[in-house]
Amino acid sequence: MQSSRAQGTGTGTSTDTGTSTAGSPSPARCPRPAVRPPAARRLRWALGAGCWVPGAGCWVLGAGCWVPGAGCGAEVSRRGCSMAEAPAAPHRTTGSTLLHPLSALLGIPLDQINFVACQLFALLAAFWFRIYLGPSHASSAVRHAFATLFGIYFAVFCFGWYSIHLFVLVMMNYGIMNTASIPNIHRYSFVVAMGYLTLCHISRIYIFHYGILTTDFSGPLMIITQKITTLACQLHDGIGRQAEELTAEQNRLAVKTRPSLLEYLSYLLNFMSIIAGPCSNYKDYIAFIEGRHVHMKLLEVNWKQKGYDRLPDPSPTGAVMYKLCITLVSLVLFLTLTKNFPMAYIVDNEFLDKTPFLSRLGYLYVVTQAAKPKYYFAWTLADAVNNAAGYGFSGVDERGAFRWDLLSNLNIWNIETATSFKMYIENWNIQTAAWLKRVCYDRAPWYPTALTFILSALWHGIYPGYYFTFLTGILITLAARAIRSNCRHYFLSSVPLKIAYDVATWVVTQLAVCYTVAPFVMLAVEPTVKFYKSMYFHMHILSILVLLVLPIRPQARSVRKPQNEAIQNSVKSKDK
Repeated sequence: MQSSRAQGTGTGTSTDTGTSTAGSPSPARCPRPAVRPPAARRLRWALGAGCWVPGAGCWVLGAGCWVPGAGCGAEVSRRGCSMAEAPAAPHRTTGSTLLHPLSALLGIPLDQINFVACQLFALLAAFWFRIYLGPSHASSAVRHAFATLFGIYFAVFCFGWYSIHLFVLVMMNYGIMNTASIPNIHRYSFVVAMGYLTLCHISRIYIFHYGILTTDFSGPLMIITQKITTLACQLHDGIGRQAEELTAEQNRLAVKTRPSLLEYLSYLLNFMSIIAGPCSNYKDYIAFIEGRHVHMKLLEVNWKQKGYDRLPDPSPTGAVMYKLCITLVSLVLFLTLTKNFPMAYIVDNEFLDKTPFLSRLGYLYVVTQAAKPKYYFAWTLADAVNNAAGYGFSGVDERGAFRWDLLSNLNIWNIETATSFKMYIENWNIQTAAWLKRVCYDRAPWYPTALTFILSALWHGIYPGYYFTFLTGILITLAARAIRSNCRHYFLSSVPLKIAYDVATWVVTQLAVCYTVAPFVMLAVEPTVKFYKSMYFHMHILSILVLLVLPIRPQARSVRKPQNEAIQNSVKSKDK
């Protein structure tokens, strides 16, 4: 399942972990304390709150990896963990140290403080941008310049000199966009952007060390990679392909002219999305800057409704306030739950020895739920920032209410009530899923599902856990598809059967997701294999059996149409 590295998490606080360097002698394990903390306290071993501290051969339970160093000096009492004689938790900040006093006061790493501070300042700047630099008050060039300059400032504030990676990638691909032939522009842009991102993923292991917790430049670089490849594909569709070769969506999003340097920089580096995204389509962004965004979405979505073009300009204030409430709740849950239920505890030897299998499954569900609030926080806050600037309008719903979910990265209700693996994936990290579909799934000549999962893993990074997650995801996706296509219709004949089917599929879906994403959090090979052994590889085995027994019905691919239906009907109505 694709998901962005969370910043503060989303792209973000990256909880990276790993194993010792291949070929190096295995360090001695950090000695266990004489006094064991109670079980509730032991749940605090991860994410910098743990009792096992990195040192020479210390085992980082919050990370699941061996970390070389000088020694381990953590003390444990019945009151919990004491870090007084231990080295500080492994964090590294590359950006501004202006807010260090606040970081010390709150006990929160400075990189995360910088992330949240930038997003909150971006929220205020977004309101100002919409009110005082709206399309009726400022030219498109002024709006582009303001968005770009503030975005660059935020990047430098958060990531310091490492933000140069963002600018290097942006300028390299601007050169490609203006020199490459149109038939190959999307290929060259994809190879360069993904290649540079992969090199940065590799280098950051040596810069920040394998497994160190930090909010670093790789998150924004991942978002910029999405935007670069999205624009390249849409430019190729608009100039290098015939209309009859395109799907309705590809035709709607096709870019007919190469952007200017200012437009290009604004799209990639604007302050609304530079820190935490999300990725958006170039055509939508330019329409927003030029003041055509609302009318364009009403034309696309609500053209059948009479008087759609006479609706008042929608205000995003209500949507922003609602999303800020979700952000606040997510922050509270993160501070109270996430750090108290570490994923690493599911591979603790004592836990595995004393806990029955069903109880381990239950705890796996709990820790997976506890890991979600940081993503909910970062992605919802990023969505609110874009909405506050007036970006993200997506039309009018059936009740006549204005919708502001064009850039939403998740649908929490659909995630928590998902009754299929596909439904869960479609509502988690939505914009990354859309990017994968547009640049890979819809264009892959063969094995689109497998190639999409592999691209998702490569985009996230090079840690083995990512590949365990996405390869497992391929297997479970195919098995779930086979079960649904062969069995679901038998349960639709009556309401009780349908309810029973929905309950059963909800339980299986939630457990399958937990089983799949655990390596994504643990990252390293050793804890991942240990986890799957403790689970008896049951999801892998069941999925393989399903694929051997049930036939897989081929999925219908997108029907290619020369034009978007909304545009066709709009043109017809104007001709009349």
